[in-house]
Amino acid sequence: MAGPANKASATVTSHPGSVPVTVLIGQGGSRQWQLAEEVPVNLAYNGQPHVVMMATPRDLEDFARGFSLSEGVLASAAQIADIKVDEVEGGIMINVLTVPKARVAKERQARSLEGRTGCGICGMQRLDQVVRNVRPVKPGFKADPRAIARAFEELPERQIMNRDNKSLHAAAWCAPDGEIRFLREDVGRHTALDKLIGAMAEADADTADGFVVMTSRCSFELVQKTSSVGIPCLATVSAPTSLALDLAGRAGMVLASLSGDGVVLFDTAAPAEALP
Repeated sequence: MAGPANKASATVTSHPGSVPVTVLIGQGGSRQWQLAEEVPVNLAYNGQPHVVMMATPRDLEDFARGFSLSEGVLASAAQIADIKVDEVEGGIMINVLTVPKARVAKERQARSLEGRTGCGICGMQRLDQVVRNVRPVKPGFKADPRAIARAFEELPERQIMNRDNKSLHAAAWCAPDGEIRFLREDVGRHTALDKLIGAMAEADADTADGFVVMTSRCSFELVQKTSSVGIPCLATVSAPTSLALDLAGRAGMVLASLSGDGVVLFDTAAPAEALP
């Protein structure tokens, strides 16, 4: 899905997000296939390195904007003056330039280590950096299982890159009736969500008026990211972990997932009990 125009001063265009390869099939046959690109992306603030993440090199301005908000590095997208994206030897450099007097949260700066594709906590150096306090979301959102089911049904057709390479996660923002408004893809589920949050911030979307669906399990990091920007409902293909459910309860969020019975909603007012 096409998103809003980016205001970044540069965009990496030599990476299409997929790489063509030839695969062998049957008895001596072959065909063209697409593999998802995965490259190191170095994210810096005002020239100060912050973290290196493995990501699909598409919608990188959205990633920088969304990561800044979902990880609490910046208080708002308005603190971003410019985003410079450049190809460098071995990967891509993103430099987020902030407006004067903008505060780059020091407690979120100590992540200048490698962040692997599927990991939302790589680069953390202290235990208290891993599970953060969640921000309560605006109360009153009513999750409709039928709307969530509609979004999940629509999701595969909206995953443009995944139709070619079958290996990308997607995060989509949906209206209360289940219509998909924004969608972003990446090899990592956390990065796909950051890209989505960044696209929503650029469009000044009301984060309290809708829900997010994702092609992944519901880990606690996804709950932290969505609650940090006021998203009241997160629906994932697989069920949440007990920690994710507990954090969602603290934030007042609704969690949902697919099952053999269709869409199920989890009672976040009753935190999961540990098994003996």
